[in-house]
Amino acid sequence: MTTTTRVYRNAAARDWRCDAVTGIADFHATLPGYAPTPLVELPALADELGIARVFVKDESSRMGLPAFKLLGVSYAIVRALTEHLSPGAAPLSLDELRERLHGSGLTLVAATDGNHGRAVAHMARLVGIRSAVFVPATVTSTAQHAIESEGAVVHVLELPYDEVVVAAAEAVHADPAMLHIQDTAWPGFHEVPQWIVDGYDTLGAEIDRQLGDAGAARLDLVAVPVGVGSLAQAVVRHYRAAAADVAAPTVLSVEPELAPSLIGSLESGRPVSVETGATIMLGMNCGTISEIAWPVLRDGVDAAVTVSEDDTARAVHDLQRLGVDAGPCGASTLAGLRALQTAAAQDPAAALPQDAVVVLLSTEGSAANPLPDRYR
Repeated sequence: MTTTTRVYRNAAARDWRCDAVTGIADFHATLPGYAPTPLVELPALADELGIARVFVKDESSRMGLPAFKLLGVSYAIVRALTEHLSPGAAPLSLDELRERLHGSGLTLVAATDGNHGRAVAHMARLVGIRSAVFVPATVTSTAQHAIESEGAVVHVLELPYDEVVVAAAEAVHADPAMLHIQDTAWPGFHEVPQWIVDGYDTLGAEIDRQLGDAGAARLDLVAVPVGVGSLAQAVVRHYRAAAADVAAPTVLSVEPELAPSLIGSLESGRPVSVETGATIMLGMNCGTISEIAWPVLRDGVDAAVTVSEDDTARAVHDLQRLGVDAGPCGASTLAGLRALQTAAAQDPAAALPQDAVVVLLSTEGSAANPLPDRYR
């Protein structure tokens, strides 16, 4: 498959606003092992890029797992299990869920490229129920074993990710003792993925506090990796929920050249599914944007780029040399910012100002998704 780096811009996104979500950080503060992940400043990258400050939000260890996914999954599972047990009730605690689910025979089900499925299995173990996780055969044996280590039954399918999602949904439909915890939405399945998006808001809340502690008066750009688009949806909503007179940062979405579902949709003006390739950014190897993410990303993403395998592998090594443990999905945001700055060289009006402050979301550590041997 021939690939080409692409750049998309939406000048109207800066003025778009949406409603805020509240109380999510308070929920996470009740969970065992919760603590804000580091926001690491890297002056060497700022010097390279010709801007004032670059920070990396390091999600290589989030509540005992090597990726950010548990933020959304924990909130969604507590909401979904509470609704299953007591429709309309306030969210139950983990202890209450564990007690009421004992002997229920309930199984949580997810399809995954790795990190989402492990987070679902981890939460199932915490509340004492079973989990079944469906994965494409492209998921590494290391990632499969990590999911199994949480107690899940792993089903490996020789199918693309989007079709694995369908297979998981069919399994749930056939068994009333299964509950589907998926981070992408389709017609008739919106509630759980929306709860997952809501759970990610804590990431933005942490960044806001940490930037304040670091003396950063503003944020000019935040770069976010995109798979099905749920994290990007949360990031856009967090930074577009401010009052209209508050300057909003540029939101930059980053995708693999081999899985450009968002930028393809943005360029088309409508959701499109794309054929994906064998990218090292396994958690972003998704051919279809979540149905609930699409309108938010369409209206709220300022810029979108695609990144190559080689540039992303280079970013992994560069971050490691600077002390940040990042897998390819996490490092993709550095590759994406570099691509945006390279494109801006042909259009100086689009370049970041020299006093710009940037945050790169590094969504996973190397333990979640190691570089293939050819890139080490």
